[in-house]
Order: sequence, then C-alpha cells, then structure tokens
Amino acid sequence: MSKMNPVVHFEMPAENQKRMADFYTKTFGWKIQQLGAEMGNYMVVSTSETDEKTMRPKEAGMINGGFYQKSEDMGSVYPSVVIAVDDIRKSMKKVSEAGGKILGGDPNKPGEPGDIPGVGLFCSFIDTEGNQVSMLQPLGNM
Repeated sequence: MSKMNPVVHFEMPAENQKRMADFYTKTFGWKIQQLGAEMGNYMVVSTSETDEKTMRPKEAGMINGGFYQKSEDMGSVYPSVVIAVDDIRKSMKKVSEAGGKILGGDPNKPGEPGDIPGVGLFCSFIDTEGNQVSMLQPLGNM
C-alpha cells in the first residue's frame, strides 16, 4: 500500500473577513492572525495549540487553516482543503493522470507550483468532481 497524504490545512472564503474572524473566535475559540497586504491580507487560523517554531499543531490529527477574501474567481467561492505531499511535481503529475486539472500556484506561471515564504510549495487543482483542492510540499520536504 502506498503512503497516504494527510489533510493538513483548510481554507474558507469570507465576504467580510473581520465578521468571519469574530464569529469563529466567539463561537469556537479559534485564534486569528491577520497577515499584511503582501500576503493578500490572508488570515491564519489556529484551531488548536501550535508549536511556536513550526506553527503546526502540537496534537496529532489536528489541522489549522486560513480565511481569505472571497472573489468572483470560481476557486475562491467554496471552502478548500490542503493535502501535504512529499514531492509536489510528482503529485501534480498524478492528479493529471487521474483526471484532475492542475491550476497551479504561481500567478506568473500558470500550471506551476507557487512558493509560500517560510511554508513551502503549493499548487491548486480541480478534482474529477469539480472541487478545488490544494497540495502543499512543506519546507522540510524540499
């Protein structure tokens, strides 16, 4: 049996990021960190206690996520999950071979992975059912 790749992150679009952050903080106690304009005003969401150095959950099986500004772009209308992979280019090839469509992650190079500074390489794709999903090759695997 081949290695399974775990879901390690989720993302949810928001029409009003402050309202959304307030809702999840008040309702579930999540901690929200607003990033700057250089990172698209992305909000990092901690749903569990994290390691200060790696920013990953301390407890196995937990995942954290992020909120981003909803737009008319089809991929930013619905929540998404992020799957960790050891080799993003091999995984991109597997997605294509299995009938998925690679969207990429680098806005300047369609179909190519993008770099998240301090995190790793990522790429979004559409699965065979029309769901947008992302893959992440963490820095430790590069």
